[in-house]
Amino acid sequence: MLPEQKFPQIWATVLLFVFIFFTAVQAAGPVVHIIPVSGTVEPGMAAYLKRVVSALEKDDNAILVFTLDTFGGRVDAAFDIVETISAVPRERTIAYVEKRAISAGALIALSPGTLIMKENTLIGDCAPIIQTSEGIKEVGEKHQTVLRAQFRSLAKRNNYSEALAESMVSKSMEVYRITRGDHSEYMDKTAWQDLSEKEKKEITRKTTIVSEGELLTMDDKEAAELGFSRQSVATLDQALDVLGYGTAQKIEVSENWSETFVRFIQPFLPILMIIGIGAVYTEVKAPGFGIPGITGIICLGLVFFNQYLVGLADYTEILVFVIGFLLLGIEMFVLPGFGIAGVSAIIVLAAGLVLSFQNFVLPDPSLPWQGELMIKNLGLVMGSALGALLVSMAAVRFVLPGLSRVIKGPYLDATLQDSRAESSEASGINAGDEGVALTTLRPSGKVRIKERKIDAVTQGDFIDPGTSVRVTRVSAGHVIVETIMEKREK
Repeated sequence: MLPEQKFPQIWATVLLFVFIFFTAVQAAGPVVHIIPVSGTVEPGMAAYLKRVVSALEKDDNAILVFTLDTFGGRVDAAFDIVETISAVPRERTIAYVEKRAISAGALIALSPGTLIMKENTLIGDCAPIIQTSEGIKEVGEKHQTVLRAQFRSLAKRNNYSEALAESMVSKSMEVYRITRGDHSEYMDKTAWQDLSEKEKKEITRKTTIVSEGELLTMDDKEAAELGFSRQSVATLDQALDVLGYGTAQKIEVSENWSETFVRFIQPFLPILMIIGIGAVYTEVKAPGFGIPGITGIICLGLVFFNQYLVGLADYTEILVFVIGFLLLGIEMFVLPGFGIAGVSAIIVLAAGLVLSFQNFVLPDPSLPWQGELMIKNLGLVMGSALGALLVSMAAVRFVLPGLSRVIKGPYLDATLQDSRAESSEASGINAGDEGVALTTLRPSGKVRIKERKIDAVTQGDFIDPGTSVRVTRVSAGHVIVETIMEKREK
């Protein structure tokens, strides 16, 4: 081959290698994953973030940007989210406050290694509150101590002022900015009072940042001034430019179908429990197995499936539910009536529902909100059970009879209001007649006497099909029978 023919091939090969090299460099560069954190902080959000972060935490090129817009929510879910984010190296995590990060949202915002805020946004006010009969009230020191400890831990991890971070939780704190020469620091009232007179004389300026009786809540400019936010920006793209990721590949993360379903169905769980428990109760009181039983299983299954997806229900709760439904089956098909098996089934199912609403079995004394959450869950389940009982009774009393007016006939117009006839004369059945049970009598059913199929009632134990029976008496249109075996034993 001539030299002039080799020259184009050499250049083509060089260009190919250059292209592969730059492609590899670009592929090896940081990839920004934008993860929305919006709405109420609850177990569904915690499960969603755990799934996303778990998939990315081992990828050294993954930069996780959490875009925040939340007024807060459950403390236990916020702690789970903080634990999830803290598992990733701090240099790979960024919190971008898009609108607001209030209460539990402020706790989440301080978890990543870097905080940056959009213009005209807010962060702070993380005082734990509780709904009481007198309205919303701030909880006591027992709760605040645990939250302050978490804020201190995050402040140490990300080089924020511990005193300022704690002042987002407790109104009793008063925080000053202390200047010694060219150095400034933040100090609470207790630390200030502990200074010696000599140390106080070295201080050239003292400014109150948070007054006693207030909670620290900052806009974007104040957060930057107090050392929390890196900078105020107009857009997320500008934030990424400031942090050096403006040219990096960007991937927007979203919830999958199950997470969207979980967060959608969460507000309706009490209603589903009422319907489910009521349907199961109706099925227990009715013979056989039909629509109420299927409805109850579907509704309670949705409740349990929802809690399983958010990580609150696990194999323990599955086992408890299985045991509960087995006891229910025994009560319905093996042991007639409503006795030990039925009561046990209700208790076990209630325990399973309570456990499925929390990620602990017994509350930890060091986490005071767990005890309150357990009481709340017990109230939710017991209230749903009571509501289900009332709904079932109302349905039997008012709804079912009204169905005859909705469902087309034919119906008989005549009634038996004025009819008078004694059962012995009408049926020809008398005390002492013997026959055999055609269906289960619990307590009513069908029997065959004198080659006739008639309705009968037992006043003793339930009678199985094929059992020999004897008529004890006929009264007010009712044929009362007993097993012949029982009579002989007597």
